[in-house]
Order: sequence, then C-alpha cells, then structure tokens
Amino acid sequence: MPRILSDELDRFVREVLAAAGVPEEAAGLTSSALVAANLRGVDSHGVRLLPVYVEQLQSGDMDARAKGKILSENHACLLFDAENGIGQLAAAQCCDHAVRLSRAFGVGFVIARNSNHFGAAAYWGTRMASEGQVGIVLCNASRLVAPWQGREPRMGTNPICMAVPGPWLLDMSTTAVAANRIFAAIAADADSIPRGWALDAAGAPTSNSSEAIKGSLMPLGGETAGHKGSGLAAAVEILCAVLGGGAMAGEVGSMRERGRRVGVSQSFLAIDIERFMPLADFKARLERFVTDLKSAAPADGFEEVLAAGEPEWRTEQERLRAGIPIPGEVWQALLKLSLQLGVNEPHA
Repeated sequence: MPRILSDELDRFVREVLAAAGVPEEAAGLTSSALVAANLRGVDSHGVRLLPVYVEQLQSGDMDARAKGKILSENHACLLFDAENGIGQLAAAQCCDHAVRLSRAFGVGFVIARNSNHFGAAAYWGTRMASEGQVGIVLCNASRLVAPWQGREPRMGTNPICMAVPGPWLLDMSTTAVAANRIFAAIAADADSIPRGWALDAAGAPTSNSSEAIKGSLMPLGGETAGHKGSGLAAAVEILCAVLGGGAMAGEVGSMRERGRRVGVSQSFLAIDIERFMPLADFKARLERFVTDLKSAAPADGFEEVLAAGEPEWRTEQERLRAGIPIPGEVWQALLKLSLQLGVNEPHA
C-alpha cells in the first residue's frame, strides 16, 4: 500500500480538480478538506471521493463555476443558495458568515440549500472553532436509511458535528457507520461487513455488503435502540432541509448517480464563547472536563479512556510524519484520473 505525504496528495487533488474545470479557490478548499479527512484517518471522506466528484463535474451534475449567493439575511440568521456548486466552497462561505453573525449577535445560524457533498463535517466545525466559536454542523443526505420500524430508506446518514477550541471534537453520522464505509468495503471487493452496520431489503440485520446496498443503513443505536438514531436523523433533516426550504429526504439525489443534482442542505451554527466568558477561561474549563473524563478507569479490553476526536488527532500526527496510506483500489482510481486528465501522478 503506497504512502503519500499530505502536501503531495494535496498537490495532486488540486491539479485534478483544476483540470476538471474547478476554479483555484474551490479546488484548494476541496483538496484541503479531502486530505484533512485522510490525515485524520477518516478515509471514507478523503481522496477516494475525488473520482466521484470528477464524474459529477464532467456529467454536468455539479457546477464547477457556481459561487453561491445569499438569499436572505435577518439579524443572526442567513439563508444561502449554493447554486449546485462545489460543496466545500459553499461550506467555507457559510462558516465565515456564521462566525461573522456570531460576533455581531452572539450566535450565527446559516442554512445552505442546493449544495453538494462537502467532505467530513469536522473540517467545517473546526473552521469555526478556530475562530473562538462553538461550531455545530449538520447536513442531510441521499436516502439510505429506513426510519425506525421501517424497511424502506427514507433519510440519509445526516451527520452531526460539534467542534470547540480545545481537545474535544465530535463528528458522527446518525447511522451505525457512515455510508462511505460500506461503499469503501464494496470498492475493496469485501464480501462481508461487520454485523450492525446495515439492514437487508427485508429490514433484517445483514453482514453481506451486497445485501446492505439493496437494503439500508442501521440507525445509530442498533437493533434495540435504533429509534434514537432515527430521531436524530429526522431532527437534522428538519434543521437543514425542512427549515431551509431545500430538497428533503427522497428529493435529494446521490453523488454516485448521474443525471440528477444532489441538492443537499447544510446548517452551520456558530456560538461566540466570549459572550459567556473569556476564551481562555473556556479552554481551561474544557481541559478540566476532558481530564476528568479521561481519569475514569478503563473498562475491560481497553487501555485508556479517549475523548471525542482524540483517535483522529493521533492518527493525524502519525500520518503527517509517515504519509497517508492509500488502499490499492483508491490508488488505481487516482492513477486513472492522472492519465485521463493529464496530471502528474502522486509520488509515493
């Protein structure tokens, strides 16, 4: 398995996107977000998505040149039309608007509609947290999840992210795993997936990857408490698509299907910490809280208690040093893009 240094991988992704007609700013944001996911070990949301993005662009299902526009702004609330443009470009603008509004009003809430996949939500929550904010990011997605007690998909994985200035970062789907982990398993020709990831077409748990694609993803909470994940997914749908006037549930397209726009909606909430206490005090209190969490005795089979985001930060440090491992099927897809678009292949 080749390992690519992050700067070299970033160079390659930027050049591929530029060759596909993406302007420099959008290409840079997209590359940065994808490579950041790989660095954190969230490979399902990293450069394996690059060929999918290129297919969307080349088929006309995503507009490389769209810049997005503000539809309305009323005090702390802003509605944004991404105009079917690059999801990362829309997300960056919405994060910046949310921070701007938060500094003016204490909170800033921005909803984008008519958008596309924006990578891992953690990247955007962290963008707001780096500005001294509590950053909360939500997104609806193409229907892959049956509602609790149902067997037909009606909602997406609908991720939730909360980022703060300090050693804690939550980024989770409202399903047992993100959909891209199952797509990655199929791309790697894996016949089986762990039980608890998905349901078959009859609504029964399955460990067969092919049956999982025909069925739906398991809601967070699994076989006994899936109503919790299902409820969270619906809450995200309401706070993104219903409230933002965007495509809802089955109206949302898939980035893996051609001939149709994706049209997801995304919400960005920034909370100005300085409205409650000095930022230094918040960071100190957060450190105390996380230290207390980690002081719990580890359960059997574990060596330590980890805070949200800690495994990913450790992976990031290791991959910054040793490079990002690229699975064989992803490597071949990147080489194919290199040949197709006349871009120098990434150097291992």
